[in-house]
Amino acid sequence: MTLPGRDGLVSRLAGTCVLGLVLAMSAQGFAEARSGLSDRPPLPAMGPSLRKAVAFATTEQPGTIIIRKSEKALYLVTRQGQALRYQISVGRDGFGWTGVVKVGAKTEWPQWRPPREMRARQPELPELVPSGPYNPLGARALYLLRDGHDTLYRIHGTNDPSGVGFDGTSGCFRLTNTDVIDLFKRVPVGTKVVVQ
Repeated sequence: MTLPGRDGLVSRLAGTCVLGLVLAMSAQGFAEARSGLSDRPPLPAMGPSLRKAVAFATTEQPGTIIIRKSEKALYLVTRQGQALRYQISVGRDGFGWTGVVKVGAKTEWPQWRPPREMRARQPELPELVPSGPYNPLGARALYLLRDGHDTLYRIHGTNDPSGVGFDGTSGCFRLTNTDVIDLFKRVPVGTKVVVQ
């Protein structure tokens, strides 16, 4: 058995020290990052899927979204006589509306700017909530336009899945994050949305 020469031994020891230093720095960085995260509330749940395939009579074409506020349901027509039904929350008293609009834009993990009217009612609201899991619009947003103009209403997710199924929004339509991600994948910009 031969031992490495002095130069070989020094270079191996130096390599081991550098590796140890990198591992120690990684562990320290991880600990610091983890302690910074512990100050934040736990990540909200994505929520269950409340989607199911149902028989659905309509004269609307496949690909159309039909929102029936009285049922707290959003239907995506999949073919004649069939639809996917998603449970939703709808506008509370004074915020209900009906009509035909289109999906004008889609965003993953949207940021939220409360409209001026909402901030006038609730001055404690910030001007901007950045995108991410704590944003009240949730994981995805579909922006509803009428005649090319933003209605300020959205179909969006929520970081509070237990709030789906009630009259609690300011005119938007809220799904669990799990369901809004599914809907987002299925509908393109330009999709017709009928609100009844």
